[in-house]
Amino acid sequence: MTNTFHLTTAQAIVKFLDNQYVAMDGVETKFVEGFFTIFGHGIAVGLGEALDSDPGQLRVMQGRNEQGMCHAAIAFAKQSDRKRIIACASSIGPGAANMITACATATVNNIPLLVFPADTFASRQPDPVLQQLERSDSLAVSTNDAFKPVCKYWDRISRPEQVMTALINAMRVLTDPAETGAVCLALPQDVEGEAYDFPEYFFKKRVHRITRPVAPEEELDDIAEVIRSSKKPILIVGGGVKYSGAGETLEAFAERFHIPFGETQAGKSACKASHPYCLGGIGVTGTSASNHIAAQADLVIAVGTRLSDFTTSSKWLYPEAKVVTINNNRYHAYKMDAVKAVGDAKATLEALSRKLEGYVSAYTTEIEEAKAAWDEEYERLGAIRYTGEDFEPLISARDPRTIPEFVRLTGGVLTQTAALYTLNQIVDPDATVITAGGSLPSCMQRMWRTDKRGGYHAEYGYSCMGYEVAATLGVKMAEPDNEVYCVVGDSSFLMMHSEIMTAQQERRKVNILVFDNCGFGCINNLEMTHGIGSLATEFRYTDGKKPTGDLIPVDYAKIGEGYGLKSYTCRTVEELEAALIDAKTQERSCLFDLKVLPKTMTDGYDAWWDVGMAMTSGKESTRKAAEEVLEGRGKARKY
Repeated sequence: MTNTFHLTTAQAIVKFLDNQYVAMDGVETKFVEGFFTIFGHGIAVGLGEALDSDPGQLRVMQGRNEQGMCHAAIAFAKQSDRKRIIACASSIGPGAANMITACATATVNNIPLLVFPADTFASRQPDPVLQQLERSDSLAVSTNDAFKPVCKYWDRISRPEQVMTALINAMRVLTDPAETGAVCLALPQDVEGEAYDFPEYFFKKRVHRITRPVAPEEELDDIAEVIRSSKKPILIVGGGVKYSGAGETLEAFAERFHIPFGETQAGKSACKASHPYCLGGIGVTGTSASNHIAAQADLVIAVGTRLSDFTTSSKWLYPEAKVVTINNNRYHAYKMDAVKAVGDAKATLEALSRKLEGYVSAYTTEIEEAKAAWDEEYERLGAIRYTGEDFEPLISARDPRTIPEFVRLTGGVLTQTAALYTLNQIVDPDATVITAGGSLPSCMQRMWRTDKRGGYHAEYGYSCMGYEVAATLGVKMAEPDNEVYCVVGDSSFLMMHSEIMTAQQERRKVNILVFDNCGFGCINNLEMTHGIGSLATEFRYTDGKKPTGDLIPVDYAKIGEGYGLKSYTCRTVEELEAALIDAKTQERSCLFDLKVLPKTMTDGYDAWWDVGMAMTSGKESTRKAAEEVLEGRGKARKY
């Protein structure tokens, strides 16, 4: 007779998750670190009871915003190379809905995220319960159905025994490098507490093996033939290189065949920035070195990348070049009509190397010259200082009153490029920097240099503003012995900084640099460079119809002080240098309020981005921008 455990559904979930492991290259890792949760009536006495009575080795952590705690979990998994996760649980209704954005972020970035939103009663007897979303067309629909389009696996546990197949399928998806993303298991609040005799074997230790499938010989032959026929190929390093641990392998591949490489946001820091073949970021937010070489390339070898519009410059950067893809996800491998090899990045590059014996690209001095030109530009960007009334910002399209008004109200004369350059010079080599949506990832993909593998952590697949502060906590949990630096714009900081309190509660020292330029600077640039006025993107008082009045200064340092952080206000490079040095001596978290001049971010470098433009307008500037967009579309490849 099979031995059984008489447990509630919630108790079975906790017991099962506590005994899940992954193994890769012979190294075994406990997969589930614990739970982030914000207890509400729908989860507190169900899953909450299970975590209170017998959590096993699982930690229980208290979030402040459901989206924020999920962002922290995503960052933890990402920084752990997808070998560890933190599950997240919420109450029903708004608590559950708050996690949807984070699930989309995880799925777009192929990062494992396991969420347990509480649900309405499976029995339907108390309906409508508190926070229940009622649909007159179907009583089976709840808020949690909204998770379906943003998750890789979705299930609703309406009977206790269903949790067994649901959890096994959840592990299948979460531990699959090709298909991982968000997994949602909706828990009706009555079912959480219902009991069942679960078989003992269900709770035995499970080791999920993350393997390295090599692309088939035929596919290797196909891409080897294309590479051999090319003269000036370029490699693109995507996030798949980082998660495969293939950075050194790709560097060796580049050296052996004399092929330079550019980096995506997710792939940046998979390889060393100092490597002689590293050209830095590529595409819309790329360096002049990467984009110059890419524009002349006759072949693009895309490794572990989704080939997003920012990477390809809306398919404009290399319209005539052939494309080869190496990806463990067949869907991504098929993009841009590529000649594909479906397999693990490291194993496939190693196998491909053997088939390319004797091949060398035709580059002579182009790589060195492109890198030297970018190095010169990099130093120029780092040296830009405010010069008063004759100061010329990097972004020419602007409201002429903004900069002098900003200086008068804040006293800030820091330029964004100088601030990032200074930070890069002072942080320790083993530090990790975190960023997400806005203009900062653009500048950082170009300017940030680190030789620490995994030292650059950016969420740009979903470009999710509000990710940064919570993610910094997740990264710190993944690597507790290293300093972590959150680089966040004021707009994104205002969207979500609630997990500062969680970092304090968990006693994790984080460093948060708020780049205050009084607005959504990136989108303000987009408006004004496309013939539109500065509309609702700067932080200005309203005139009753539009926010076009005076700028609104904010003292972000006081927000940090209110949470108990050591805070600094930095208006000059010298003040920033002193603050960064002092922060290294602090044992508590630090917040830096950087008063950064608007329009001092990087721009251009031979890239183009397709945006939806008004094709008719009463403004001549908008009509001209529309003509330029149409011209760009005409030069881009069509698939």
